[in-house]
Parts: sequence; C-alpha cells; structure tokens
Amino acid sequence: MKKVLVVTGGGSGMGLAAIKYFDKEYAVVISGRTLAKLEKAVEELKGLGYEAYAKTCDTSIRQSVIELVEYASSIGQVTVVINAAGLSPKMAKPEDIVRVNALGTVYVNEEFSKVMDRGSVILDVASNSAYVLPSFLINKKVYALAESDESKFVAKIVKKSQMAKTDYQKSGFAYSLSKNFVVWYAKKCAFEYGKKGIRVVSLSPGLISTDMGNLEAEDGAMLIPMTAENRMGNPEELGYAIATVADPRNGFLCGVDVLADGGATTRMKEFKK
Repeated sequence: MKKVLVVTGGGSGMGLAAIKYFDKEYAVVISGRTLAKLEKAVEELKGLGYEAYAKTCDTSIRQSVIELVEYASSIGQVTVVINAAGLSPKMAKPEDIVRVNALGTVYVNEEFSKVMDRGSVILDVASNSAYVLPSFLINKKVYALAESDESKFVAKIVKKSQMAKTDYQKSGFAYSLSKNFVVWYAKKCAFEYGKKGIRVVSLSPGLISTDMGNLEAEDGAMLIPMTAENRMGNPEELGYAIATVADPRNGFLCGVDVLADGGATTRMKEFKK
C-alpha cells in the first residue's frame, strides 16, 4: 500500500519546506484553511515530482480533522504526520490561538493515531516560546483538561493570558502557554501511542523567516541577538530539521522536544550576560 505523508499547515513555510526533504515514494497530503494557497503548493510539489494532494482543514475543529484523516487514508497508509498548523500572537486572539495550537494538536494526534500502524511517526511543531514561561505559571493539571473538558481547558488558559497588559501581550502569553502544552502533550502521546509502535516527538523552532515569523519579527527581535549566530532561521533549515526528526529511520527519538532555535533558549537560560 502507498505510504502517505500528511502535513497540516503545509501550504507554505516550514511545513512545505519539510516535504521537499522526503523521498518521492510518499504521497503527500497538505492541509490548511485556504484552498488557493494549498493548490499553489501542490502544483509546486508536482513540478518537483511528488504525488501531492490538497485538503482544506481547520485543525481547531475535530470533525474537520476527522475528514482530513479519512481523505488521507483513502489515498494509502498514513505513515508520517507533521502537525505544523498554528497561529501566532499577531494573527489571532488568545482563545483562537489556544484552540488551534493546543486543541488542534489533541485532535490531530488522537484522530490520526487511530489509523496509523507500527513504525509510523507524528511530529508536533511547538515553539521555543514554550520555554520562556516561569515554572509557577505552568499547571499540568490544567493541561490534562484538554482531553476531558475542552471548554474548561480553554477558559483557564485564556484567563491566565489576561494577566498580561496589552492585547498583543495577552495573545503572546496564550501562544507561549499553547506551545508549552504542545511540548507536554507530545511527550504524553509518545508513551501512550508507543504501545502501538507509533513514535511521537515535538520540535520547537525559534524565530524563522516564514510569513508567520516575519509577522512577529519586530516584537520578537529580542530573540535574534540571543542566537549563537545573531540571525533568524530560514524555512529550509527548519524543514530539514523537521524531516530528519520525522524520518522513520530515527526510530529511537521520541518523547522529547527538539529545540531548533539557533541556541536562543540556551543563551537566555544559561549564558545571558
């Protein structure tokens, strides 16, 4: 049966870049909210020799994710899932950020794991923003609500984000919490799905020169001098990192978060002057 690679948020940026490092033996399904953007990416991939398909999906809606799973499964055996869909602080209000980044990860992991076999991989894209929060602001008991009481989970995360002063800071707070959740949830899934032979891992980019990254560049500029090379990352670098971590041959890499942020988090925590 044909092997299928699914990339949410695959219409541009790191997600699209990652696909180009995979073998062409995979049939590729890319998803996102805007069909025209997906179709443009599909044409690009087909021009490079990939078998590629577009399927719109709003990962904040479980039924939409279920439909994506059904579509991908109709093409072949889903073997690799890269969940790169997400919203940044400039793009949305706190509640939308939490629903897409956090609950979207729950829906993608839960629904795709139902159709994946031993040797499959799920990679959830988080962010180095997950590491900027003081430990006293992180409550794993609240995170656990994402699977048992979604409304309460969202309400508690959004309420905590209101501690910030400006609207942008509130969205930034929600973003950091949502991505910290992604790191935690991917680890949780690694031990649950590992029993079925499904490997789960997360990867946390820093400030990357994608459309989303450039949108946040002004407010996130303080991260640039924190990197070892004093620069933003580029989509191709992160695409390669994602593809390498997600490669099924990397079978013992699971239950961890891979920081790909140019050393920014390390400097802030250990070597900041």
